Amino acid sequence: MPYLMFRGKVGDYGKWRSIFDERRAIRKAAGSKGDSVFRNADNPNELVILVEWDDLKKAREYAQSGDLKKAQERAGFKPETYFLEVAEKPTT
Repeated sequence: MPYLMFRGKVGDYGKWRSIFDERRAIRKAAGSKGDSVFRNADNPNELVILVEWDDLKKAREYAQSGDLKKAQERAGFKPETYFLEVAEKPTT
């Protein structure tokens, strides 16, 4: 499965979170399989968001959409964006 990772800082986590949550159905319709949000333990306004996708092409289309850019601007979030593929899963 491919992943889309965003990393950046927000000025107001609550504002960012409400915009992120309102876009859940949009992400799902675009091919998202779910997400995880991480906050830096030493700076809770620094975020890493990891979104699993069903298809890398769909993840790229979503990340490059004008709609997403507008939502990120409203949320005060200008992240670095990474496209990831699992190279190896840990074994236990």
